[in-house]
Amino acid sequence: MSHSLVKIWVHAILGVKYRENLIIPKSEKLIYKILSREISKTGCKLFAIGGTENHVHILIMIKSSVSISNIMKQVKGASSRMISRLKLCPDEFNWQIGYGAFSVSEKNVKGVIR
Repeated sequence: MSHSLVKIWVHAILGVKYRENLIIPKSEKLIYKILSREISKTGCKLFAIGGTENHVHILIMIKSSVSISNIMKQVKGASSRMISRLKLCPDEFNWQIGYGAFSVSEKNVKGVIR
C-alpha cells in the first residue's frame, strides 16, 4: 500500500482538580477555545467539546505519530497555565492528574458528538 489511512478517534475526559466546580458559565467558551488551540498545536483535530463545572469532554482525531499521553500533557499543562493567568476561574485552576481516554469507532462518532 503506497498510502496510509489512519483515523483514530478518541473521547477524552479532563477533570478539574478535586472535582471542584471551577468552570463557570461566563468563562466556559473561552476555556473551550484555549483547549481547542492546544489540541491544534499537537496536530490533532477537535470535533466536539463540552462539559460541566468540573470536567470537560473532548472528541478528537489524533495523528498516528502522537501518543495520547503526549497530547494530554500538552493540552492540560498549557491550558491550566493560561486559564489561571487569565483568571477565568474564581480560584487557581488545575486539572486533576489523570484523564480518561476512550477509543471511538467511526460508526459511533455522531453519537459521541451528540
